[in-house]
Amino acid sequence: MYSPSCPRPVRPYPHLLPASSAPLNSSFSCPRTLTLGRKKKAQLFVRCRRSDYFDQQRLFARPPSPPQDEPSSLASQPPGAQPSRVFVGYSIYKGKAALTVEPRAPEFAPLDSGAYKVSKEGFILLQFAPAAATRQYDWSRKQVFSLSVVEVGHLMSLGAKDSCEFFHDPFKGRSDEGKVRKVLKAEPLPDGTGHFFNLSVQNRLLNVDESIYIPIAKAEFSILNSAFNFVIPYLLGWHTFANAIKPEDSFRSNNARSGPDTEWVDLASLLKRG
Repeated sequence: MYSPSCPRPVRPYPHLLPASSAPLNSSFSCPRTLTLGRKKKAQLFVRCRRSDYFDQQRLFARPPSPPQDEPSSLASQPPGAQPSRVFVGYSIYKGKAALTVEPRAPEFAPLDSGAYKVSKEGFILLQFAPAAATRQYDWSRKQVFSLSVVEVGHLMSLGAKDSCEFFHDPFKGRSDEGKVRKVLKAEPLPDGTGHFFNLSVQNRLLNVDESIYIPIAKAEFSILNSAFNFVIPYLLGWHTFANAIKPEDSFRSNNARSGPDTEWVDLASLLKRG
């Protein structure tokens, strides 16, 4: 019999357990007192043993969702956070060379106020690899070229018959200035179906003199332009500013808009004066 102070064992509803789960082995008991003669009283306890089913559910359960005020994606994380790194890119393979195009994130520096500022803009990394055989490329001989945001804008503005040229000296302003020269040319194909990308590298430090060119079809160039158009705000770091905007900060920011440094004038106050 069960005393009123000791509830009966409660078993989960059978319909809540999957058909393939192991039977639930659990018991429940209140401490009972066993009288040993008239001298001593010993308390006996029964421990509960849960089924392995619940242990498995706890082991494989999804982690709790972050609060609504915390970031849940790479784009919304603050500059000081350390998110998991994600590598993306677009590759073009042709008979004599291959080209991969990858974005590189901007760099941020903390301020004394606790805010952040962009210390270095992001860029687009181009990697050229010459062909070693049919559908095989020698990436050990790859040459790289980093496009700034402005240079990306130049490429995006190219028409079907336009061309452009970029010159880089990685050691400009240092003792080895002039020993490494990189020239990237983008020229229209004769038939108007795309552009030639030609990267020439002269490296006197490593005794390298190589030129790698690859044709970029009009469709491929269109994909590049679309990707560039999407990623440019991220290269500038503007996405961090947009993600930091909060409704509760609008009142404070609106009050700070009027002043000699912002050129904003309170129209309502001017109308009242008139």
